[in-house]
Parts: sequence; structure tokens; C-alpha cells
Amino acid sequence: MKPYFKLMRSGSQFHFALCASNHRTILASERYTTVASALKGIEAVRASVKRENGFARKTARNGEAMFNLVARNGEIVGTSETYRRTASCEKCIALVRRSAGAAPVRNLAT
Repeated sequence: MKPYFKLMRSGSQFHFALCASNHRTILASERYTTVASALKGIEAVRASVKRENGFARKTARNGEAMFNLVARNGEIVGTSETYRRTASCEKCIALVRRSAGAAPVRNLAT
């Protein structure tokens, strides 16, 4: 199984996650008010991974490595988990870059 986007509902809002083939979340979105907005968020992820400067590497409060995926307009369109090792964070960035463009969407929101 290849990585995929999982579109979900949380109360009256919607969000998505890019999941690895082992079903682990590798990128999570903010919450959106409509399914259409969440789907636009997925398209923004697909566009942003193509940009060299789309990945903003960060250090979390706990000292672990993480990243935000940033759209052209400066908005954060996805956030990673935290990683104990910077090398693991870089591997996740490479996976997101490789897989987001062709990842299918599983709509669990309806």
C-alpha cells in the first residue's frame, strides 16, 4: 500500500492527514469548516511539496525536530510529528515530497 490522504470529520469541522503505507500520520492539517476547503488544503500540500523552500524545519518545545509545510502565501498547510533525530525528520520530509503528489484521498468524512 502506498501513502494516502485521509479526510476526516471532527464534530462540525474537517481535517486531513497524509498517512504512510503503515497508516502512521506523517503530515497533519489544520481544521476546516467545509469538505471543499479541506480538499483545497490537500491541493495546497501537493503544490507546496514541489517548492524547495516549502518545508520549514523547526525545533519543538521538547527539543525534537519537526517541520511545517508552508504554502506560497505563507500559510501552514501541514505539520509533522516530532522526531528525536534530525535524520528521521529529513527522511519524513523526503517521503512527503515523494508521495503527496500522487497520494489518493480516502474520504472518511461522509
